[in-house]
Amino acid sequence: MVPWAETDFDLLHQLNIPEMLDHLGGPETDEQVHKRHKRYIDLSAAGKGRMFSIVLMPEGVSVGNVGYWETSWQGETVYEMGWGVLPLFQGKGIAAWATAEAIKQAKAEQRLRSIHAFPSVDNPASNAICRKLHFQLVSECSFEYPPGTFMHCNDWRLPIMEQ
Repeated sequence: MVPWAETDFDLLHQLNIPEMLDHLGGPETDEQVHKRHKRYIDLSAAGKGRMFSIVLMPEGVSVGNVGYWETSWQGETVYEMGWGVLPLFQGKGIAAWATAEAIKQAKAEQRLRSIHAFPSVDNPASNAICRKLHFQLVSECSFEYPPGTFMHCNDWRLPIMEQ
């Protein structure tokens, strides 16, 4: 896992395929991918979260992304977390490992009290990662993503800082 860089633009295009975004409203336009890449680059500099590319070693092959960013949820500023691994590399524990590493980074910052993940209720793999990493299922909810579209999601919460 390495911090997101300018060179990760191609990876973002590889992740922008129907089978990766089926639960997230489908692929984005080229313009949207460019904007997303810029947001990922700017995230760390702004101190509002971090994005990482998931790199398999020793080959140095980029296989996905994971990150967390500040958001407002039910009147509280929390981290929202998301991840994705290319289809060829799914089912190998890579997403769970990378997500656990990103959680360690967020905890080390000692800024916010919790991380939330909002996988679609119909996304068994992402919900399984939340269970495996000891997120607490808060409830099912309606979550706006992409903007203007509401998804039926699970709200998973993981405390990362003492109250």
